[in-house]
Formats: sequence, structure tokens, C-alpha cells
Amino acid sequence: MDKELLIKDLCARLPYGVRGLHRGQVHELFTIDSREVNNACVQVDGYDAWFSVDIFKPYLRPMSSMTEKENEELKYVIELGLQALEGEEGHNTVSAAPAAFEIDFYNKHHFDYRGLIEKGLALEAPKDMYNLA
Repeated sequence: MDKELLIKDLCARLPYGVRGLHRGQVHELFTIDSREVNNACVQVDGYDAWFSVDIFKPYLRPMSSMTEKENEELKYVIELGLQALEGEEGHNTVSAAPAAFEIDFYNKHHFDYRGLIEKGLALEAPKDMYNLA
């Protein structure tokens, strides 16, 4: 089940250039083949070959590392999502749009919102690894 969680997380992060530890070196994830959870493979920069997802550990940021600037950006992103729902009948609280905007934000900023670091499926990113300023 943890492997499936890791695969879902990595697939969502592909557009944002997630980095991870592979064979003792930091590499960026290029693509992932996850048609079969038990045989999921990744391809990383510098290699033409495919490797088991088990030997790639992404670097993620703990939620506690969110800066004040990022917190303000998150509030803005959520507000945009809520505005997108406004219509003649006001906000539609059933819609998942605000949650989608929020998840995109977490992925873009490499936050570990699924607890992968605690589960040993990811590593805590060094402070300036993603340099998102």
C-alpha cells in the first residue's frame, strides 16, 4: 500500500521537477511507468534505463518548512479556487476545485502533504534544494 501511495505522489509531482536520491546521487525524476504497482519503474536524468521505483527516494519539504510568503501564496491560491466557484448561486461547497488548487500548490512547492517522510518513503529536502524564491 505504501508503494502505491508513493507512485500516486510521484506521478502528481512530475510537472514540477521532483528530485530524489538514486544510487547515492541526487537526480531529477523524468518519468514513471506505473501501470503495475509491483513493477513500477522510474527514469531519472543521466540514465537511459528504467529502474524500480523502490530505489528512488524523493526529496520533499515538511509542511512545517512553509515560509510566510508561501503561506500567503497558498491563501491566494485557495481564494482563487473559491472565486472560480462563484456563480449566480454563490459558492458551490460540493466542488473539489479549491482542494485541487491547494494540492497543486503543495506539489509545486514540494511539500510532503501525504506524510511520506514519516513513512520512510521520502527524504527531507535540504533547505535550498528547490530554491523556489
